[in-house]
Formats: sequence, C-alpha cells, structure tokens
Amino acid sequence: MAPNGSRLRQEDFPPRIVEHPSDLIVSKGEPATLNCKAEGRPTPTVEWYKDGERVETDRDNPRSHRMLLPSGSLFFLRIIHGRRSKPDDGSYVCVARNYLGQAISHNASLEVATKGQV
Repeated sequence: MAPNGSRLRQEDFPPRIVEHPSDLIVSKGEPATLNCKAEGRPTPTVEWYKDGERVETDRDNPRSHRMLLPSGSLFFLRIIHGRRSKPDDGSYVCVARNYLGQAISHNASLEVATKGQV
C-alpha cells in the first residue's frame, strides 16, 4: 500500500533487450543456441530475423528445426548448410515487442564451420 492508502500499481513499460545474442561458429549438423532475453510489461513477444527476413520456428511450423525457447532464445536442433535447404548461416537479430514499442538486439552472425575451423 502507498502512504495515501491507495494500492501501488505496477506500470507497463516498453521492451528492452537484457541479453544480446553473440556470434557463433558451429559445425554442420550440430545444435546451437542464439541467446536473447528481453523484459517489459506486458511481457514482450520475441521474433527472430535472419538477414532481414523473419525466421520460421516451431511455433510457425511444427516440423521446423528451429525452436523459439520460452526465454526468447533461438535453438537450432541441427545446423543446416546445404544445397537442398536454406542454410542457417547469416546475420541474426531478435526483436521484442509489446504495445508500448519494440527493442532490437545487436546483430549476431552464425557461421557454419569448415573442416579444421572448430
């Protein structure tokens, strides 16, 4: 209770990124995680973008090899780098949104390692 007897109300606030993703070098076929944590009130939704395009995750397609974790991080079941499917290497950002605005993380590059690089 506030001194005047009224109840304290927690104020809504726009999102902010509290953990930015970091650059990764990962072997083809291995799992990987790009971390992103955001806070805001109401709790922001998080989306990922690769090279400017929205990343499809398991929330869009249950068969996707990319999972959006409850924390907002992007988990790859296995890194794809081949001719038959769109490769995972590129520049990623996470975007956190609520009705008060949005916050964009720093860029993080995901690179698929060549032999002898890891």
